[in-house]
Amino acid sequence: MRRNFKKRWWLLSLLVLGSGLYIAMKPHKVEIHYRAVQVAKEDIQSTVLSTGVVQPENRLEIKPPVNGRVEKVLVKEGQYLHKNQVLAYMSSNERALLMDTARAQSPKDVAHWEEIYKPIPIVAPLDGILIKRKVEPGQTVGTGDALLVESDHLIVNAQVDETDLGRIKVGQAAILSLDAYPDQPIDATVDQIAFEAQTVNNVTVYNVFILPKKIPEFMRSGMTANANFIISKKTGILVLPFESIKHENGKTTVLVPDPANSMAMIPKEIETGVTDGQKVEVLSGLKENDVVKVPVVALGTGPNPVPPWDRKAKK
Repeated sequence: MRRNFKKRWWLLSLLVLGSGLYIAMKPHKVEIHYRAVQVAKEDIQSTVLSTGVVQPENRLEIKPPVNGRVEKVLVKEGQYLHKNQVLAYMSSNERALLMDTARAQSPKDVAHWEEIYKPIPIVAPLDGILIKRKVEPGQTVGTGDALLVESDHLIVNAQVDETDLGRIKVGQAAILSLDAYPDQPIDATVDQIAFEAQTVNNVTVYNVFILPKKIPEFMRSGMTANANFIISKKTGILVLPFESIKHENGKTTVLVPDPANSMAMIPKEIETGVTDGQKVEVLSGLKENDVVKVPVVALGTGPNPVPPWDRKAKK
């Protein structure tokens, strides 16, 4: 009985496998359905998309003037700084030794030497934002150590493919969106375009520096950003979905209802303008509220159908 059971099990497995192969290899046809859309007045904005990273426009590392010890730090990361603002106080090695000796003697000695031997102030060299605090009170530092890092502005450094670079100019409007805050767009302008190319993954790109018109509080150095460079913008123009347009033999056509037969469709030649990849401007051939048929493709079984614009040729 065990041998018969194994035989039946193998036959059943082969049957299931054969059924799966038959279904997978069964010929399919492309079924085309059509949905109606109206020519409508909308806005179109043509853009070039790029990605980049938020970074300081001018990054300044603030280092101590002498070797010694940090006594106080008066600022924190993200704080706006004014030029000549005192950021921290430090003691030279000599003052630190003297103050330690005074503390071992009496509070009166500490007060005396603090009055005579003042700590060294560390000041902000310009207006900006503190983006990095790398020191704490009591820490011993040298003249080569960066205690604080300041930025005057945060910008986005975007990499633009050389094929798109000719469409981008200094002063051009752009819209930034941060991966961390995708629903909060930031208005910006192109501030600078690099003169030297870089090769990234065998693609030639140029660094384009984009300056936000107003830096939001949530923007941080190192964030990933998407940049949309606005190439052209038109408002209140006639548009159609991009997929409704057909280009063939140098002509641009759409499918419209046949005036002689409401159940049939015929191609109609039109003239198009700008596009954003989703919508296309209609310059002539259609007017507002005209109905156009948009093909919707689905898979079925059997032979492929003949598209409406090819039926006369097939006959």
